[in-house]
Amino acid sequence: MKELLFATRNKNKAREIQEIFGEGFKVLSLDDAGIDTEIIEDGKTFEENSMKKAEEIMKVSGKVVLADDSGLEIDYLNKAPGVYSARYLGEDTSYDIKNAKILEKLEGIEDKDRTARFVCVVSAAFPDGRKYSVRGTIEGIIAHEIKGENGFGYDPIFYVPEYSMTTAEMSPQIKNEISHRGKAIRAMKEKLSEAGEL
Repeated sequence: MKELLFATRNKNKAREIQEIFGEGFKVLSLDDAGIDTEIIEDGKTFEENSMKKAEEIMKVSGKVVLADDSGLEIDYLNKAPGVYSARYLGEDTSYDIKNAKILEKLEGIEDKDRTARFVCVVSAAFPDGRKYSVRGTIEGIIAHEIKGENGFGYDPIFYVPEYSMTTAEMSPQIKNEISHRGKAIRAMKEKLSEAGEL
């Protein structure tokens, strides 16, 4: 079984990444690998943040490291929260509060002006100096209410019109098929395969 070190402590994210990679792979989080390096995400783009995480953990571990940076861009809010998605309204603020605040800011705004997308950039850093980044996105609108028990983060307010549901109402199979993270992970899998790493 191929082990992949993914620079995250988010258990939900690690589980989702494991589901997308599928059998034959074991995705290790930083906690699984016993790495407690803290990384300051001070990049201005998803690409900068994900690559910084991958490179710093690669230097610590000496292994090929994957990392992602992802977030929600809401057009009406000038693409906020964007790269600050995890830190929006404060790092320790619950997503229930974050989601409620976004709905409050968009109160009375019509669907045509509630366009948004989830963005995920996955980067890989190799001990020999090679590095790659790939990007995946999913377009949708901000829902009018919080709905769904699946998923995590902003999933309960991200509505995908083609499926008539939020990403928190989707089964993991559907979500992983169409999500920003699913698209980016599959693109990275292809890159790693081409590089002879898989």
